[in-house]
Amino acid sequence: MTAAVNIADLRLQAERRLPRAVFDYIDGGAEDEVTMRANTQAFRDVTLRPRGAVVTKECDLSTTVLGTRLALPFLLGPVGSTRLFYPRGEMRAAEAAAAAGTVYALSTLTGSSIEDVRSASSGPLWYQLYLVGGREVATAAIARARRAGYSALVVTTDTAVAGLRERDLRNGVIELVGSDLLARVPHTLQFLARPRWLAGFLRDGGMMSFPNVVIDGKPMRYADVGAMLERAAVGWDDFGWIREAWGGPIVAKGVHTGEDAERAIRAGADAIVVSNHGGRQLDGVAATLRVLPEVVAAVNGRAEVFLDGGIRRGSDVVKALCLGANAVLIGRAYAYGLGAAGGPGVSRAIEILRTDIVRTLKLLGCSSVAGLGREFVDVPAASAQSG
Repeated sequence: MTAAVNIADLRLQAERRLPRAVFDYIDGGAEDEVTMRANTQAFRDVTLRPRGAVVTKECDLSTTVLGTRLALPFLLGPVGSTRLFYPRGEMRAAEAAAAAGTVYALSTLTGSSIEDVRSASSGPLWYQLYLVGGREVATAAIARARRAGYSALVVTTDTAVAGLRERDLRNGVIELVGSDLLARVPHTLQFLARPRWLAGFLRDGGMMSFPNVVIDGKPMRYADVGAMLERAAVGWDDFGWIREAWGGPIVAKGVHTGEDAERAIRAGADAIVVSNHGGRQLDGVAATLRVLPEVVAAVNGRAEVFLDGGIRRGSDVVKALCLGANAVLIGRAYAYGLGAAGGPGVSRAIEILRTDIVRTLKLLGCSSVAGLGREFVDVPAASAQSG
């Protein structure tokens, strides 16, 4: 993976290896994908203000997140269906995160069990909760995560329904996971055209189910996920029983306004992720970096604030930290690596971002991520006003 110079290179390698439907699941967003593109553009619009004649021999990238000391200021955020990207993809990503000294967050909607991911990783793990299957099913998964030693629970708040991901519809995702064999036929060529991926997929057991959503003693089928999600919306009142069942730190993911940040704190959240689901839910909302200052101001130190969405460079991580994030979560950036080459691809994505951050800090004249602040960036007027 040394040939991959940046995250864009990993994206291209993933596109070459994966069937169209799988690649577009990673790469696509909702509707016109306006928000997905805005997430990355927002980082381009914020410019850096370096300090000259500062010699920085070493840079400290370590930080503390929810009481856990990490070697990096970014975490591997929850991404669904990663076992489709690479065999045992969740386990491979968790191993890479542990080796790098950071957190891996396991999605409810992945193909490896809570316990198997724990066995693959010696590092800190978080569990991201969807209420698919109802309260009883979710409570059982929470108990499993607690027994397995996961250290935080991520509650996603922005999936009242699934976003309209038009690439998935065009690629026949509904037909491919359905029971009508004839309906699948027009969409199978994309898989046959990727024999290396197909061989690994079949060796790994074929179409994954969801072992962390156990309904009537059986893992939920992939075909059922859409209908289940529509009956699994999280309300702020759910945080009460979730907090009681979990008994540890809770992260509210999907916060996009100062008002919702207030609600999350009142509901007992210990941390907030400023997120628009990578532009995969409601299209036409603002980029996360643009609303970060508003959320940071509303929280006012009462909880930790993280950000996801659009991070492709180490300098993007630096800009988010300068604007008040305690740390960031990456999703597509590591998913491209996983799709390109499994665990080594994830490790390469992490190393690309780590090296970028060190270089950016040295060129800024700042020796640690703890020393970053608003004085190192210029922000467009619209974003500055939101803070």
